Amino acid sequence: MSLQVARNGSKAAVIQERGVQPSHYISVGVGEPQPVDGWVVEEAQICISVNGEELATFMASPRDLERMAVGFLANEGIIGSVAEIRHLHLSKNNTCVDVWLHDMNFEKPRKFIITAGCGGGVTFDDLSGQHEPLVSDLTATPEELASLMREMHLGAELYQQARGIHTAVLATPDKPLLQVEDIGRHNCLDKLRGAALLDGLETEGKILLSSGRISSEMINKARRLGTPIVCSRTSPTSLSVALAEAWNITIVAYLRQDRMRIYSHPERILLNSEP
Repeated sequence: MSLQVARNGSKAAVIQERGVQPSHYISVGVGEPQPVDGWVVEEAQICISVNGEELATFMASPRDLERMAVGFLANEGIIGSVAEIRHLHLSKNNTCVDVWLHDMNFEKPRKFIITAGCGGGVTFDDLSGQHEPLVSDLTATPEELASLMREMHLGAELYQQARGIHTAVLATPDKPLLQVEDIGRHNCLDKLRGAALLDGLETEGKILLSSGRISSEMINKARRLGTPIVCSRTSPTSLSVALAEAWNITIVAYLRQDRMRIYSHPERILLNSEP
């Protein structure tokens, strides 16, 4: 499939792609306050339009926006594959992605739900709606998951440079496959979905790792990705755990070094053991 992608090649686009901006701050600790030249992560208002009509506007990192637009449309059920996209265009100021579908009869959804995620994303699905339970024989050991979490941390380039940003990884038990970063944890999952679609990589039956809280919206996106194991360095919510139980998804939270908490379907992790 030949997908046309138009990008702006200006110097500003190179800076925006980097995802950070220079910053000057005063470091206060032991001893005298010290001036420091450092970095802060970028934040911008991003918009996605479909067939010339604005669909969504939210705050995000102005980086990998084509991936985020494609993933957002897929996670919201607007497209099923990149074959449905005729043309992608990134605006000159690198903050808007125009998506043109082969189907010119696309109608903008009428229902909007503002999510609780960092970055203020929107979704059109009723999050109380049900998916079919995932069917998967994927398993992973605690040691494999701990190793993947360490690799995710080391691979988060913007976090290492400036902190203040989320990251997410799509992986098999033995290695990471894709990694993205964004100020919004939900945006990371859209970027992962878009990157996988554009690269021709299946997300079903893989492991999803995130630096952010696992909310109901996050587990909903994970279910759309088809990832039976979802891991985080931090906590889930009550609704995400309930949905994971219903959708046959394993939640592994507080995954740090040799410790973790398994909140649902532990049989994928605790092989030959009683939970």
